[in-house]
Amino acid sequence: MNKGRLEHLLQRMDSMFDGFLEWTAGQYDSETGGFYYAASSVRDARFHPDIESTAQALNILQRERLADVMPARMREKLIRFFQRRQQPGTGYFLDGHPAMAKDEVMVQRALRYAVGALAKLGSSPIYPLPLHAGAAPDYVRSPESYIAYWRSIDLRNSWRGCDRLATSCMYMEDMPEEDRQPFLRESVHYLAEAQDKETGLWGEGSFYVRLSGAFKLHTFYSRFGLPMPRTDRIYASLLHALRHEEATDMCYIRNPIDLLAYMKIPIPSQELTEIVEITIANMTRLRRQDGGFSRELAGSPPAPNVAQVKQGERYPGMPEPVCLGRGFVEGDMNAGTQAALIRCRVYALAGLSAGPLPQADRFYSSLRH
Repeated sequence: MNKGRLEHLLQRMDSMFDGFLEWTAGQYDSETGGFYYAASSVRDARFHPDIESTAQALNILQRERLADVMPARMREKLIRFFQRRQQPGTGYFLDGHPAMAKDEVMVQRALRYAVGALAKLGSSPIYPLPLHAGAAPDYVRSPESYIAYWRSIDLRNSWRGCDRLATSCMYMEDMPEEDRQPFLRESVHYLAEAQDKETGLWGEGSFYVRLSGAFKLHTFYSRFGLPMPRTDRIYASLLHALRHEEATDMCYIRNPIDLLAYMKIPIPSQELTEIVEITIANMTRLRRQDGGFSRELAGSPPAPNVAQVKQGERYPGMPEPVCLGRGFVEGDMNAGTQAALIRCRVYALAGLSAGPLPQADRFYSSLRH
């Protein structure tokens, strides 16, 4: 890769983050210690800081080397924010929105986010987690019931279906090693059967939808240190999507980059340049005037658990929308955390380390108190 061209591309990427940390700081709520989803959420009394947005903001701070220098009072507030949302009877973490508890993926993802955030903050949950609290779903009783559940998941929308597969893996993670192994063997066998041998992808949908499904499943393989099968075919599908499909969602930009980072396959220099150029061009379209990034080209989806769904459209297993914002053309925390991750991953693919953004040293002084 031409070194000068690479430096130009990375500088162009960095310029998109002017004002980004100021935007992030604007989502902080000093009263609860959490972060809002979007600026429209801050200004509307119907919305409150939520688990996902707060964990995503913490991820941004970690990537910008700000988590370790967080003021003690803010750290304590963040810890209390997550701990107060844990349910004593089940061990799950829930926000106040009544529809959240009905969305299996949101519930399981909130559990992963909250446990991970507490660990980063040097703390832990107050109550036993669902598996140990006897609140895990019935399908985790045995490897046979677990795989029967996996086989029942509809993959006609690969992204949503594979998300359900991947988020259920947290129960295996909490098992003792000797109990986990039979579950892993069955899971690996099922995924090998279900994988398309030509594309390397799972389920149905556009290439971006199926790549997003593959991205969800890479979290299963990486969590348990397992090799992802047919990475050469996944790579070919990834190139096809980048070259021929429109990236209408920040996930479609982040997921291929994250897959490349995980697969660690050799990338010809010319193709890496092309990948970086397309990635930056796609990100530019989602950059907003407030300093943040939107999940979608049309704006920030009000309910990120059903983002990318047109009005009136339904898909198998579609949950009730959990609205976190008003759907304006504005930055949202879901897209922001992905943008920050893309920047780090692109630098790494280029063999470099992404330094903190220039505004990082002013982040804590800019917070509302």
